[in-house]
Amino acid sequence: MFDFEKFVLLPLPFWLITFFIFGTIVGSFLNVCIYRIPRGESIIFPPSHCPNCKYHIPWYLNIPLFTWLFLKGKCANCGKPISIRYFIVEFLTGCMFMLSWLCVGGTSPILALIYSAIISALIVASYIDFEHYIIPDPLTLGGIIAGFILSFLFPILHQTTSQKISLQESAIGIITGAGLLYLISRIGKMAFGKYKYECPPGETIIFSETAIETKDGNLPYDEIFYRSSDKITTLAKSAKLTLIKDDKNINAQNVKIELTPLHLKLDNQIWETPEVKKLEITAKTLVLPREVMGLGDVKLMGAIGAFFGWKSIIFILFTSSLIGSLVGIFLILIGKNELSSRIPYGPYIAIGAILWMFGGYYYVVNWVNHMLRPLIQ
Repeated sequence: MFDFEKFVLLPLPFWLITFFIFGTIVGSFLNVCIYRIPRGESIIFPPSHCPNCKYHIPWYLNIPLFTWLFLKGKCANCGKPISIRYFIVEFLTGCMFMLSWLCVGGTSPILALIYSAIISALIVASYIDFEHYIIPDPLTLGGIIAGFILSFLFPILHQTTSQKISLQESAIGIITGAGLLYLISRIGKMAFGKYKYECPPGETIIFSETAIETKDGNLPYDEIFYRSSDKITTLAKSAKLTLIKDDKNINAQNVKIELTPLHLKLDNQIWETPEVKKLEITAKTLVLPREVMGLGDVKLMGAIGAFFGWKSIIFILFTSSLIGSLVGIFLILIGKNELSSRIPYGPYIAIGAILWMFGGYYYVVNWVNHMLRPLIQ
């Protein structure tokens, strides 16, 4: 008969190697998710293929880590470069799986597997957020549901043996995580939700159908507008509006302009955006909307709260803010970002969550006990 308890007692190196190999295999699948989910493609069909030439990758050329090194980061069929991200994700996932077993596998193998699954979702969410500034709902809303169900099935997630307490912790964690981050995002929106773009003297700013066109480059609307209530405002010295119907032109001087995803307003005249072909203006400044935090981050924090409870939210909020701030300051100092640049917050939430899994819980509990001990005594 198979005795799982005895199987777990196999030497530590065996389990570390096993989890690393298993992690690299999962990492290969995570690369598929990272590429396909933001593009709305199936993560199952078609099978693995080169995104450039669509070459179907056979199993012997789809071995984690080894294949990328063997092919020197190039497609075996067309020779086009394959991003090093594929290798990094496989290696990172393998290391994280190995760390999961090292930290909790000896006492709770099932917890090591759950941690590995959570880390997998965090890796996918982080890379998608880095590349596309979004965190898809299947990862966040799906995480909230999975966290609540697993809290019932495995109360050890919340350091308890009671299913009732575990469910309570999960529910409070969801409300605290999503609610607190949403409150912070609303306060941030009110305080820092606008910034001014200084227009070079005499430059004509063009509002096309897809972007704001300037000499410094284009500002796509999908990077400016996050909700229908967001708006761009300015006082234009001159404005030339071209409507799609009959290419009709409307000229104005010293006019107040308001542009939202739904309409364009010149003083008291309003047009729906589908009616507008182009708007050319000269102005001193443009007031642009700025999103302090996306709703994907809010839902991601809710999902983390579902798995780890409300105490984790305090720890993760502090650590993610600290790490994100330090990285942001560093990027500004080296000239990679400006003060108003958009920074994905999801990866820093993920780092905070992983730190919580691998020791943060005990740090917080010890700190709370230390603070409360004088009051109790």
